[in-house]
Amino acid sequence: MIRRLMTVVNDDGALRTCVASWIAVGVLQGIGFVLLVPILRALFDGDTSAAWWWTLAMFGVLVVYAIARYVAQMMSYRAAVGLSRGLFMRLGDKIADLPLGWFGSERVGSIGRLTSKGVIDVMGTPAHMLRPIITAFVTPITVIAIMFFFDWRLALAAAVTGPLAWIVFRWSGSLVREADHANDAAAAEAGGRLVEFAQSQAVLRAYGRTVEGNEILDASLLGYRNTGRSLLIKAVPGLIGFAAVLQVAFVIVLVVGVNLAVGGSIDGAELVALLVLTVRSIEPLIAAADVGGALKMADNSLTRMDELLATATLEEPAAGGAEAMSDHSIELDGVSFGYQADEPVLRDVSVEVPSGSMLAIVGPSGSGKTTIARLIARFWDVDEGAVRIGGGDVRDSTTEALMAQLAIVFQDTYLFTGSVADNLRLANADATDEQLDRVAALARLDEMVERLPDGWQSDVGEGGSRLSGGERQRVSIARALLKDAPIVLLDEATAAIDPANEVAIQNALDELRGQRTIVVIAHRLQTVVNADHIIVLDQGAIAESGTHADLLAQGGRYADFWNERTRAAGWRLTGATK
Repeated sequence: MIRRLMTVVNDDGALRTCVASWIAVGVLQGIGFVLLVPILRALFDGDTSAAWWWTLAMFGVLVVYAIARYVAQMMSYRAAVGLSRGLFMRLGDKIADLPLGWFGSERVGSIGRLTSKGVIDVMGTPAHMLRPIITAFVTPITVIAIMFFFDWRLALAAAVTGPLAWIVFRWSGSLVREADHANDAAAAEAGGRLVEFAQSQAVLRAYGRTVEGNEILDASLLGYRNTGRSLLIKAVPGLIGFAAVLQVAFVIVLVVGVNLAVGGSIDGAELVALLVLTVRSIEPLIAAADVGGALKMADNSLTRMDELLATATLEEPAAGGAEAMSDHSIELDGVSFGYQADEPVLRDVSVEVPSGSMLAIVGPSGSGKTTIARLIARFWDVDEGAVRIGGGDVRDSTTEALMAQLAIVFQDTYLFTGSVADNLRLANADATDEQLDRVAALARLDEMVERLPDGWQSDVGEGGSRLSGGERQRVSIARALLKDAPIVLLDEATAAIDPANEVAIQNALDELRGQRTIVVIAHRLQTVVNADHIIVLDQGAIAESGTHADLLAQGGRYADFWNERTRAAGWRLTGATK
């Protein structure tokens, strides 16, 4: 496990030094135990002078042992802190590099558990588990090795159960490892369901499902309880078995020693001393049994981190990419894509968006509109064809270079805990107050800021929970405008905004035409009337394309959509007739 730890965190030698220092501590502890033999022998023989000299030698060894243990413990704590920092950084970097398709609702609990309990478990290896595990085996080995100088027969009797103890230790660890895998999966599932339960309170309360009746959450919590119980049950036989082996080892030494004493091969004083030494050398092994299960759980966490770090990411060049973009045009060339290999979402989609123009994408839900925007941003790679910006394939650009060209507003608006200004400055940390005011006016955010009690410094709450859906969307639009990127992607950006503010935001987008390349996805067709080009998607393919006037003249799907929306816009409530 230590070797894997050093691989995961690119250890600079701190863990190796910790291991070496604890081996030294274990040897010193073993020497200290062995010095009990000459002390007790001298006392039984009545030679107090020799006993004092041996006691003085033991005291010297114990002083060195205490210093070595202090140094080793401090080094272990520093290594643990460095280890946790390294793990957080590597996991964070990896999570940031993973394609968006990797993330799903089932990942919420597992990532949260891995980056919290998982890191703490692994961090505890150098901080708390190295000493008992290493000294548990180094100390008895040291004792047995020195016992050969006193009586090779007793030393051999003590050593004979060593392999059996190791086998039982590994067996007990494997039981814990297996049960911990199931327990971790159940804990991740329960964590994800709890987050889902908390986030969906509005819907649950609307249908009277607040406490009772949430079978999915109940089942996940029950599964977690059951796997936790199973973990305890499976750990007990291993602990009992290991303790039994240690007792057998002591009994074997006792029987051999008594037979030797009866036969006159050793005297009684030496036998008592060696038995005391055997008891003392067993103590570290008992301590190891207590942390053996925790070590296996830490090893499981490390395995899951290995799996996460080994997850494939989108390939990209080491640097550059933006220089290959001659302008800010967008091209989809024969693009086919599916989130699952056997379920294509887009089929042979080709469209060109000249630099500074506006493309609108319309179509029924599930037709692939949002997927196009996400492929332009390279959240996934296409299965066939190519996506190009300024003539350069997005796969030839680094993520940083590509994202610098894009300002994105998706339909799932998310705000970070903090002030309104903080959320806007996420797009431009150096933005001035004047710049904030300008984009706020364009996104019709200014009236909201004036209404909030603390203005720009008003806290939006977790995920923007203190704002309405339309207010969150306006903050998101203003944030995208503040980035001032040459390409703007808007996915249902005005879906939660009232008609008056929608018109104002549409006017702001019209001002950007010619200055920015804009891709708009909308169900409200009024939003896309002025687009330079419109494509209509149906079942992942382009069914129609052209301007608003062209598509109306064709009398196809777009015209049907337009007529339906027009009729709906004319609906009004009337008084009841008698």
